[in-house]
Amino acid sequence: MPITITKLNIDEVLRYMGCPPDKADAATRALAEESAGQMLRAVTPRWTWRVFDLAFEAEGVRMGGLLLPGQDLKDHLRGCERAALFCATLGSGADALIRRAESVDMARALALDCAAAAAVEAVCDQIEGELQAMFPGCSFPFRFSPGYGDLPLTLQGDLLAALDAPRRVGLTASASNILLPRKSVTAILGISRNQIEKHIRSCLGCPAHDGCQYRKSGGHCGIS
Repeated sequence: MPITITKLNIDEVLRYMGCPPDKADAATRALAEESAGQMLRAVTPRWTWRVFDLAFEAEGVRMGGLLLPGQDLKDHLRGCERAALFCATLGSGADALIRRAESVDMARALALDCAAAAAVEAVCDQIEGELQAMFPGCSFPFRFSPGYGDLPLTLQGDLLAALDAPRRVGLTASASNILLPRKSVTAILGISRNQIEKHIRSCLGCPAHDGCQYRKSGGHCGIS
C-alpha cells in the first residue's frame, strides 16, 4: 500500500544520533538536516497489514494461529479482542545509501542511519493513524514490536509469513532474524471495542532503560 513522507523531525534524528537537540551545535544540526534530506529522496516506503482475533493463554497471546509468547505483550494487549499486525519498509534504497556513505564518511553514514530510523518511525506513525481511522470508536494501546520486552525477535519470520510480506512488499527476515531491507519494522497494534487503560511509554518502563544511550548522553528518545 502506498505511503509517503516528505519531512523528518530533525530533533528526532539528533536523538537517534545520541545528541540531545538542545545541545546540538550548528555543524551537528546541519549534518542531521542534510542526512534527512538525502534519506527522504532515497526511500520508497511500503507496508501491508492484517487483522487477527486474539486469544489469551498461559504462555502468551495467540493471534490467529500464531502464539506470541511472553508476559509483556499479553499484559499490553489486555482488554483487546483483535490486533492489527503490520510491517513497513523504507525499501532497499535506504540501505544502499548508508552503505555508500560507510565507505567514505562514517560520521555521515551514522547520521544517515539515524535519519532512516526516524523515517521508519514516521512511516509507522502514519500507518498507526490510518489503522486507527479504520476502526472508529475503538481504543488502541501503542504499537508493540518483536524485541520489545520479552517478545522475541525469532518471531519475525512468522509475522512476515502471516502478512505474505515477501510477496507483497519485498520484506524478508534473515536466518538471524534481521529484517531485509534493514530499515523495516513489524508491529502489533491492539484494537478494543471498549475503553482500555492507556499504556504510557516511559523511561522507567522501557526494557532498554539500563543501557539506554539517550539517557547516558543526558537526553531521551522522545517517545515518553
